[in-house]
Amino acid sequence: MERIKFMKRGAFALMAISLFGSYSCKEKKADKAEKAEAIEVVETIEVEDSFFKLSLAQWSMHNMIFNDGVDPYSFAEKAKSWGFEGLEYVSGLYYNELKKSDFSHEAMENFVKKSNAEAEKHGLKNVLIMVDGQGDLALSNPDERKKAVENHYKWVNAAADMNCHSIRVNLNGSSNPDEWKKNAADGLKQLATYAKDKNINIVVENHGGLSSNGALLAEVMTMVNMSNCGTLPDFGNFCIVRNDPKDYAKGCAESYDNYKGVEELMPHAKAVSAKSYDFDADGKETTIDYKKMLQIVKNAGYNGYIGVEYEGRKLGEEEGILATKNLLLTASKNLE
Repeated sequence: MERIKFMKRGAFALMAISLFGSYSCKEKKADKAEKAEAIEVVETIEVEDSFFKLSLAQWSMHNMIFNDGVDPYSFAEKAKSWGFEGLEYVSGLYYNELKKSDFSHEAMENFVKKSNAEAEKHGLKNVLIMVDGQGDLALSNPDERKKAVENHYKWVNAAADMNCHSIRVNLNGSSNPDEWKKNAADGLKQLATYAKDKNINIVVENHGGLSSNGALLAEVMTMVNMSNCGTLPDFGNFCIVRNDPKDYAKGCAESYDNYKGVEELMPHAKAVSAKSYDFDADGKETTIDYKKMLQIVKNAGYNGYIGVEYEGRKLGEEEGILATKNLLLTASKNLE
């Protein structure tokens, strides 16, 4: 693997000043100083010093793509410039293009071809595709559940053609735990059976609803009991019931302990997502203890990719991505 080094404090500070300079007309000086301080690098760290490999979740760029007109096919180029090795694609960031032809075979082939070309050009590894909006795999109606499973086939095919190891799916459906588990296991078995011969894993993220109950999702994995079906533990995303499903800013009515949840999901993990929202002046995430999380991940014997997924609002996306990457590497030092 190419040696990827973090810049020392002084060099990174200069980069931070450069990054924030283009926004100087819009931001107060105090805000800029706070941002620069929050992402300041403490010391030089090398990726090889860590027990995991670094990938970038494309969702970290969703504002760039949706609001700023950044081409989603520039993903590999940007990830390379930020020092990542792996790519975690998000299906929904390509839907403006793919929906025009109703996800035709030709459109999907074009997505695969262009993504592969960019990954190869920049020397990065396609890791997985996060699939959304293709139907709920834990629906109670068996016909609707089967239709949702079949909607995911094209993404399994795409992942296989891109040499990814997995697609990430959601397990929305019934709010009754026993019913949800039964439906979820059935939907996953159907999809994992299709994906098995293509050497693709089906991985489930804790992503709201009952999927954010770590114990229940772990039970589903045991029920499925297939080698190519597993989990993608996310450090955040443990809200089971929101106060207002249409307005996430109104907070969570029922949540699950995120450390307990990650620990319960790690025995089945085939990928891990390092969620981040905000940082303090020392570069630490304000809501998640990264050292504690990484110790849980390491204790599980995991040594695959950990994907950076910045969802904060105080930093710009590029700054948040770099801050999260640095925190992962600093927090991984001196673990037991």
